Parts: sequence; C-alpha cells; structure tokens
Amino acid sequence: MTQPQIVGTLRAVDGKGVVHVEDVYATEIDDLWSAITDPKRLARWLVEVDGDLRLGGTFGARFTSGWEGSGRIDVCEPPYRLQLTMSAALEDNTVIEASLSAEVGGTRLLIEERGLSTEDLPGHGAGWQAHLEDLATYLSGGSPDSWRARWAELTPTYEELASSLRQG
Repeated sequence: MTQPQIVGTLRAVDGKGVVHVEDVYATEIDDLWSAITDPKRLARWLVEVDGDLRLGGTFGARFTSGWEGSGRIDVCEPPYRLQLTMSAALEDNTVIEASLSAEVGGTRLLIEERGLSTEDLPGHGAGWQAHLEDLATYLSGGSPDSWRARWAELTPTYEELASSLRQG
C-alpha cells in the first residue's frame, strides 16, 4: 500500500489541538466559495445544514462523518473567509475557519479546526483530509466514495503525526 499524500498538519496551542488542511482546486474562487457555503452544494460532499444561515445565525449540521450538532456563523467575508463555532453553547466547542485565495490555475482552500482535544487530533486530521478529497471529487463532477473508508485509511498516518507531536 502506498502512503497517502497528506495535506494536513497537527499542532497544539495552549493545550488544545489544531488541525490545518489545505489544497488547491481547479476552479474560480466564487465557485469554491459557493461549494463551501451553499447548503445544496455542501450536502453533496460534506454536511447537511439548516437554520439561520447568516452572520451571527445558528444552524444544525449533519456531517457525512456522522457527527451531528449545532453551529454559529461568526465571520462571513465572501468569497474569502468563513468562521464557524461548532457546539457554541457547550464548553468543548471548536472553531472551524475556512480561508480562500485565488492562485494561478485555481483557488487555495485552507481549513483550520481549533479547540480540539489533543486525543481527537488524528481522527479530525484524517477526517478533514477525506472531506477535502470529497470536495475535489465533487468539483470535478464525480460523486464522493465512502468517507468512512477513506478516513480509516488515513487515520494511521495522522496517528503517527499526532504521536510525533506528543513526543516533541
């Protein structure tokens, strides 16, 4: 089996875990923004959302990973930046930030999830990478494969990354 290309990094800040993933997509920034913010498009590769989908609004989310919960839209600067607080009413909430930038031949998408338990880093790192791969498949006109199978394939590599983080 070949090693998967890893698009993510893991780190700890003030005792909390941070997952950072990024990739470049062969599409214009406005199209990529739509793919990460339009509920109909999001449902095809990442999450079903419903609720008050505007700045300051709260929403319900059902991710392809199986996680369900609520979120709040904290920053919305089309087509460059989106920041959400997931499980905002709970003490163990996390912040997900997406930043987009135009590049020659496409658009770079950077996603960070902050505030995680360091024990949860490998699963979230593998999960976000699988989600970004599903986004690439969706943008190229395909249908994403099994998220869970890809997550399981990526998890050992992210466990190694987390292990080196704990040792360093």
